Amino acid sequence: MFRNILFILFAMTLSQAQGQEKLPESIHGFHITTLEGKEIDLSQYKGKKMLLVNTASKCGYTPQYEDLEKLYKQYKDKLVIIGFPANNFAEQEPGSNDEIADFCERNYGVSFPMSEKISVKGEDTAPIYLWLTQKKWNKVKDSEVKWNFQKYLIDEDGQLLEVFESAVKPMDKEIMSYL
Repeated sequence: MFRNILFILFAMTLSQAQGQEKLPESIHGFHITTLEGKEIDLSQYKGKKMLLVNTASKCGYTPQYEDLEKLYKQYKDKLVIIGFPANNFAEQEPGSNDEIADFCERNYGVSFPMSEKISVKGEDTAPIYLWLTQKKWNKVKDSEVKWNFQKYLIDEDGQLLEVFESAVKPMDKEIMSYL
């Protein structure tokens, strides 16, 4: 019986690893689901840079939503911002998808796309964040999502350009130099 359990665990681990072998070559190979339940094919953003940000409603960095919205409106023709609400840090995003959508619109007028709530680290990391954080997938660098509002900048071809820590504000010259 012990051997059967070990075999099942090995088969599950192998199956999970094989599933990860199928991550897309670029960010444009992903589809996400919005807070409203609509699917977005990220290939529609080919030719634009993308700034992907894990967000939270009850964080010291939450006011960055305001600058993210300004950046999105100012560079909408060549930049897409996508927020990824996540409850991975100090339970600072406890709300449902509807509550998050209401909070973002009511408090910051967020009009850029927002993914449904996902996990950005740990055993249940969303595939898009596996791609963003692991060099074997993104071909640029390994990174760890350390806190809310960490930013991943993607080039027009869907490849990782740079990672910015939470404290780097959306309108900071470090980000703006790429635009």
